[in-house]
This record gives sequence, C-alpha cells and structure tokens, in this order.
Amino acid sequence: MNHSHSTEFGEILALFEDYIDGGYRRTRPERTAPAAGSGSSQPATADSRRPSAVSTVSTAAVSPAVSAPPAAPAAELSSEQRAAELRALEERVRSCALCALHQGRTNAVPGVGVLDPLVMVIGEGPGADEDAQGEPFVGAAGRYLDKWLEAINLSRTENVYITNIVKCRPPNNRDPLPAESAACTPYLARQIELVRPQAILSVGRVAGTLLLDSDLGIGKLRGRTWSYRGIPLVPTYHPSGVLRNDAWRRPVWEDLKRLRGLLDERLSRPGV
Repeated sequence: MNHSHSTEFGEILALFEDYIDGGYRRTRPERTAPAAGSGSSQPATADSRRPSAVSTVSTAAVSPAVSAPPAAPAAELSSEQRAAELRALEERVRSCALCALHQGRTNAVPGVGVLDPLVMVIGEGPGADEDAQGEPFVGAAGRYLDKWLEAINLSRTENVYITNIVKCRPPNNRDPLPAESAACTPYLARQIELVRPQAILSVGRVAGTLLLDSDLGIGKLRGRTWSYRGIPLVPTYHPSGVLRNDAWRRPVWEDLKRLRGLLDERLSRPGV
C-alpha cells in the first residue's frame, strides 16, 4: 500500500463539510465543549499515575478491576494462536454479564478489524446501530470515521482494528459508568496485547482519559502524542462530536496528520 498521503487540508475539510451537510448528524446527549484554547500543546501537569509524552520513558497502563481468564503472554503466541484467542475473547464478550449493561443489549460489540494493524481505534461504547449489528462504528459516526481513516490511507478492512472501552450500549448513549468501564477493561487490555497495533487512535473524552489515566479533558489531551505501554497514542475528538461541532474539524485533521506522520516514521525503520 502506498503510504504517501496527498490529501490537502482544504480537500479534507471539504470532505468533512460534505458529510456534515449530507445529513449525517447524530442525536446524542450534548457534551460540554472544551474551553477556548484547550487544544494547546503545552505540557499537562502529571502525577505518578499519569503517562508522560512519548519522548519520556513513562507509559500508561490499564489496571483491570475484574480478573481476566489466565492467558499466555501474547508475545509468546503465533499469529494463528493470537487470532484464535481473539476469537475466544470475542465470544466471552458476547456472553458477558459482568455489569448491568448486558441486561439491555441486543448484541455485545467486541471489535472488528485485522491483526497487526497500523492503527487500533478505541471509542467509548456502542450506539444504537452498533448494538443492532454487533459491530463498532457502523452508524453515522462510523461512516464519518471511515472517511477520516481513508484520508490518511487507512481502512478498517485492511490495516485497522476498531473497538470501544465498553462493549455493550449504555442506555440513551450516556457515558459509561466507572464500574461499567472497569468490567470491560480486562477485555480491552487483552485485545490490545493480541492485536498488536503500531499506534492507537483514541476518539472522545472517555477513551482518552481512561487509556491515559488522566482527568484532563479531550481538548487538552489532543494535539500531542502519548504512550500506552510503549504504543504511540494519539487522542482526538469523537466523530459524533465533530458532526455536531464544525469547529473541531480542523483539530481532528491536525491529529490525523500527526497519526499518519508517526506511522510513516515507524514504517520507515528497518525490520518494521
């Protein structure tokens, strides 16, 4: 695949405009927009729980609150073994009853994509369309996300894996409760180990703050590259939020260019 990305800024903004004007706005509870200037690249104050930027040695870690089944270290597994274990994990997700969200679901939504992807996209949770189909990001926000990925030469069917923090739809698309996120955390941590992405794109406040163990808003998290257990992580706004707020289109494009740039740098290394 040609990793050059010639899409110009004006073209991608026009693409975003087309999708907004095309009637793809999604009905979700409104979120509070970040304060003016919150996209600043000034370093955030960090304590011992929080990750540093990629240039430092500190990384974020997910601390499962619910014990996952014993599993061999992913580094010791072949591709075939990882694929088989990922399928088994998906089946556990589909029958999971660790939190109350399972009571209202039509389908649990484990994830979709390929092993060893260039990027793993992590959102907050399924919506109505995802709950109906059992696949992440298939509604309006998902169609918009696919355009984002296409703009930087990525595809969910070729070189991306997509999942969410929680695997069942919260009622009325509300934010997941802490106990709900904690119940799904072991699944997510094992998915990341098995999938082995080159980079992570977290979309939305919930995903960014959980993965980075931070209480900063997404407006302050985005604009920089972070690290999750040695994997570069780029936070950005959620596609559904951008469909409601045109002002976030330009920051998202900057984040996507950042992601593509770090991928190109990693792919240029010998042996990658």
